Amino acid sequence: MAKREDAHALKEAKGLKNAGNWKHLARWHGDGYYTLRTEDTRDVPVRLFLTPKLLQETEEIIYRQIINATRFPGAKCVIITPDTHYGYGVPVGCVLLTDADGGAVAMGPVGYDIGCGMVSAKSEVPVDAATPEKRLAFNRAVMERVEFGAGGKSVKLKNLDGGEFDNLVRGGAEYYVEKHGATFDRSRAERHRLPVDDGWQPPLGGKGRPERGRQQLGSLGGGNHFIELQRAEETGTLFVQAHTGSRGWGHGLATNYFEMARAEKPGVITDIDLGYFTPDSEHYHDYLNAVAAGGNYAIINRLIIFEQVAEAFREVFGGGLELIYEISHNLVQREHHPEFGDVWVHRKGATRAFPAGHTALAGTIWEETGHPVLIPGSNKDWSYVLRPQAGAVKSAYSVNHGSGRRLSRGAATRRLNQREIDREYRETGIVVNVNGHVPIDEAAPCYKPAEEVIEAVVGAGLATIEYRLWPLASLKGEEERRGHRRKGKKQGDKKSSVHY
Repeated sequence: MAKREDAHALKEAKGLKNAGNWKHLARWHGDGYYTLRTEDTRDVPVRLFLTPKLLQETEEIIYRQIINATRFPGAKCVIITPDTHYGYGVPVGCVLLTDADGGAVAMGPVGYDIGCGMVSAKSEVPVDAATPEKRLAFNRAVMERVEFGAGGKSVKLKNLDGGEFDNLVRGGAEYYVEKHGATFDRSRAERHRLPVDDGWQPPLGGKGRPERGRQQLGSLGGGNHFIELQRAEETGTLFVQAHTGSRGWGHGLATNYFEMARAEKPGVITDIDLGYFTPDSEHYHDYLNAVAAGGNYAIINRLIIFEQVAEAFREVFGGGLELIYEISHNLVQREHHPEFGDVWVHRKGATRAFPAGHTALAGTIWEETGHPVLIPGSNKDWSYVLRPQAGAVKSAYSVNHGSGRRLSRGAATRRLNQREIDREYRETGIVVNVNGHVPIDEAAPCYKPAEEVIEAVVGAGLATIEYRLWPLASLKGEEERRGHRRKGKKQGDKKSSVHY
């Protein structure tokens, strides 16, 4: 019976009734967000945390992806954050709540880069110390310690054997600190460790080949991943932020489990981006273990990079870096929500935002303040450290994970002039890598204005601003600029296969 119902949902999604007028049906709630109720959303609440301008500029195709999110078994609510844009199956900047006991654990709403996230650090070094020469020296010093790009390998843990790698992805930051030593305060990581069942065996090999991640712990990756030296508006001192995830390990796990989901329900899951497992699936608990192992890898990856960057910072500027926070924005976790009960919270390009007094923060250093939330802009725009407020309950304790793309990679390559972009960055004083070449598909015009996106968050009472951070030096992998383009769908192309 369940299979027939799923197949019926697939058939219905082929002809959405309100794809052409959905923005006109969005209703301003008066509490900082729009509600969206159409013939297609059924009884699943949809909340859009957008300003009127952001709603108007949101891609029309996002509606189909919102509906995709509502169709997962056990869906209870869909939240759209202000950085939302076209993604795999569901939008990037999407929060999906499903029933924790009988609902789906969905894969597209976690994504390929399991556990991707941010790390931020501050210093007492005054911004005047970051002369143009020192900014370039910082970039060079970091690049000696951290490899970039899709093929980047670990510098610090380059000779890991299989047993030690297994200990790390199961033990998380707890094991890494105990076995390898650390120069950071582990209490400033969002999670020390995500539990992995002893009996879980990762699906090595296959299409995904997750084992390729073993040599990458402590490397940045490519695409929108970065390391950035920044000026804090509030303190006049130097900060550093980094964005990276679970590299080939998480991507390989996600790929292999996507294939398992499609094989398990071949008549229902016709698009791999929308694979899912329900509690009756033999892969349900295995996939949750994979998310935990991918998340642990990503946490360690960011903390190793923080250590390496701190070494480079001290070498160049003579001062120390203090970890502010480390946080993920591509995970599914079981949480309790006062309105929706016990739920699986899928955050795809969305960041957890627990305010002061949240039960999950009891006994932590954030119990009375709420934990920091790290929101990057483009590398020629403001980034932010936010502090969640009680109003975050409206968004399932979630906010955006960045400013969000507004120009696809293909469109950026076609429309932007490399020489002009490089000149603009030089004139602004932002040192990019060591050669001054800005990866064109990661240039500032590819992203929404950060202040506009943060306005939606603050205006809705979800969080307040603690630090505003302006880029001084930016480090990014350059494969895309050199033409080694990732095969598959182009983000932002306005064609979308029909999903269930």
